[in-house]
Amino acid sequence: MPPRLLLLSFGVAVPVVLGATFGRDVDRWTDAERAEIAALELPAELVPPTDPTNRVADDSAAVQLGQRLFFDARFSSNGKVACSTCHDPAREFQDGTPLAEGVGTTTRRTMPVASTAHGTWMFWDGRKDSQWSQALGPWESPVEHGGSRAQYTHLVATYYRGEYEAIFGRLPDLARVPAHAGPVDDPAARAAWARMTALERDRVTAVFVNMGKAVAAYERRIAYGPSRFDRYAAALRATGRAPEGVLSDDEAAGLRLFVGRARCTSCHTGPLLADFAFHNTGVPQAAGAPADAGRAAGAAKVKGDEFNCRSRWSDARESCAELEFLADSGNALVQAFKTPSLRNVALRAPYMHAGQFRTLEGVIDHYDRAPTAPQGKSELQPLHLTDRERRQILAFLGALSAPLATPDSLLRAPLQPSAR
Repeated sequence: MPPRLLLLSFGVAVPVVLGATFGRDVDRWTDAERAEIAALELPAELVPPTDPTNRVADDSAAVQLGQRLFFDARFSSNGKVACSTCHDPAREFQDGTPLAEGVGTTTRRTMPVASTAHGTWMFWDGRKDSQWSQALGPWESPVEHGGSRAQYTHLVATYYRGEYEAIFGRLPDLARVPAHAGPVDDPAARAAWARMTALERDRVTAVFVNMGKAVAAYERRIAYGPSRFDRYAAALRATGRAPEGVLSDDEAAGLRLFVGRARCTSCHTGPLLADFAFHNTGVPQAAGAPADAGRAAGAAKVKGDEFNCRSRWSDARESCAELEFLADSGNALVQAFKTPSLRNVALRAPYMHAGQFRTLEGVIDHYDRAPTAPQGKSELQPLHLTDRERRQILAFLGALSAPLATPDSLLRAPLQPSAR
C-alpha cells in the first residue's frame, strides 16, 4: 500500500505508512544491533550438551531417582536439609538469602540450578567441573548437609535400593560399614572412615558418586523458558521490524543500552545471557566475611578434586580438554567469579556471590560507577549512565522473566519412599 499524505496543521504534507512503527527511535535497529539481539534469543528448545563424564545423564530412571534424592531431607546430619532447601523450585531454584543456610551458614550465595548443564564449571569459583561432582560437595559440607558417604549409602540401601540397583547395579554389602563415616570435618566420621578397608571405602564412594550422577540427570531437566524479550527478538529476526506491544519503550531502550553502550554483552551473551566464564567486576567484600579469592582458589581446587573429569569416578577420563588446559594462576583470576545467567534475574534477589546487593538497582549502580576492586583488578569502566538510562536497563531486565521450560511434575517434591 502506498503511503498516504497527512496534512499537518501548518500546511505541510508528510507521508505516513499505516501500521508502521519505524518513526520511533526505540524501533530503529542497526544491522549490528539486530545481530546482537538475535544471538541472545532463546531457541524453542535449547538442548544441553552431552556429559560424557556421566553415563546416566539422560537416563529417565536416573532423572526420577535424582528428583527423589534432591528433595529428600534425610540426606543431612539433622534430617532437615535437602538440596531443595537452598535450591527451592518456588524461588527459581535458589533461596532468596545473601548466604546459603543449611545446617549452618555458608560464605556464598546459592546459585540457581536452571540451565547449569550448559556450562563447564560449577559454583561461583568453578571448583567443580560437572553437575554430578557439584552435587557431592554440599552433601559433605559441614555447613550445608553435614553428613557422610557411609550415612548416605545406608540411606540409599534402606529407602532406594530398588531404584538404585535398576540403574547402577547391585549395592555393596554394608554389614561392616559404619553408620557414619567419610573424609569429612566430623572427627568421629573421619576416624571411622580411616578404619575401613580401601575396598570398603571405594564401594561406598561409588554409591556416593552415583547419587550425584542421578541428581545431575534431574538437574539437566531444569531449564529456562522463553520470555517477552525472546518474542521480541524472534519477530525482529523474522521480519526485520520491531513488533508492537511486546516491549515497552523503556524496555526497548534498555535493550539498546544492554547490547550497546552499557556493554552488558561483554559477559552476558548467548541464549542464556551468560558466558559462564569468570570475571572480576569489583564487587565489594561482604560485610564481616573473610577475603574471597574467587576463581584463583577455585581453579586450583578443581584440578585436585577427587571427582573431577580426569578422576577414576568420571565416565569419560579422556575427554577433559577444559580441565587439561585450565590456567590456575595469575592476577586475572583473583576475585573473579562466574557469570550467572540473567534469565529470570528480576525474580531472585539478592545479587552477587555473597548477596552484596539487595536490588537490581544496586547492581546497575555498581556497574555504572565501576569502583576499584577489593582484590585484583576490576574489568569494569564507568558507564556514566543517566538516571533514565538506569531505569531503562532495569525495565529490560524485567522483560527476561518467564516460567521455566520444565514439566510441573519435576518442579515439586515427589512422594518419598518408606524403609524397604
